[in-house]
Amino acid sequence: MTSPAAAPIAPARLAATVLLLRDGADGLEVFMVVRHQQIDFASGALVFPGGKLATGDHDPAAHARCSGIEGLNADEIALRIAAVREAFEECGVLLARPRGSAAFVDPARVAALGPQYRAALDKGTLGIAAMLAAEDLSLACETLVPFAHWTTPTFMPKRFDTRFYLAAAPAEQVLLHDGSEAVDSVWIRPQDALAQADAGRRTLVPATRLNVEKLGRSRSVAEALAAARADTIIEVLPERIDTAAGITLRIPAAAGYGITEFSLPAGG
Repeated sequence: MTSPAAAPIAPARLAATVLLLRDGADGLEVFMVVRHQQIDFASGALVFPGGKLATGDHDPAAHARCSGIEGLNADEIALRIAAVREAFEECGVLLARPRGSAAFVDPARVAALGPQYRAALDKGTLGIAAMLAAEDLSLACETLVPFAHWTTPTFMPKRFDTRFYLAAAPAEQVLLHDGSEAVDSVWIRPQDALAQADAGRRTLVPATRLNVEKLGRSRSVAEALAAARADTIIEVLPERIDTAAGITLRIPAAAGYGITEFSLPAGG
């Protein structure tokens, strides 16, 4: 008798996530959103804005309107575009400048652009290149600092190859969740996010929790950005280990999270 064939491994789709930072009265804060309960990934959890790449993120016309992309390949540029786009779609912050300007798009204009473009970008009925051309904007990709790289374990039915970026939030722009994919939002210190999760008031999926812990080692935006620039990003592809207590996931020590194993939550 032959054993049943193993289920095929689902491909990992490219995705980008951005940790928007500011210096609060009591230290470093990060902007996080609460996923809608009907979203099929991390529903109800406190997460960073982000999502999978859209077709338009690979558009050469969009790439031509990016600064800070020297030496990057097409996927690396598209990932940064996705991070900027998702931040705009999910929380209304726009890491972009009028072409030729050194300053970010002013807050009043960003607020006006939101109703015009955010929903269309989210639905995929408009590519970001069209918005950039119509508004004569350039994406400030140099403001994104690589922070982490996680790929969903191979046994999961839906998988993502996700790059995490840090960025200082433009001081005058107002960040607010979109009310669709995200139903709440908060500026929060990493230590407070962890404490609230431990108390059962927040839900943090493992990858988010570990990245919150990692971010919490820094006391300010400048310190966090400097630490990320000095770091070597190691891909984390958790390896499944079945134990009597359940599923354990193993990650590389070199990734710098201070642990090499963690348990997969029930319902995983």
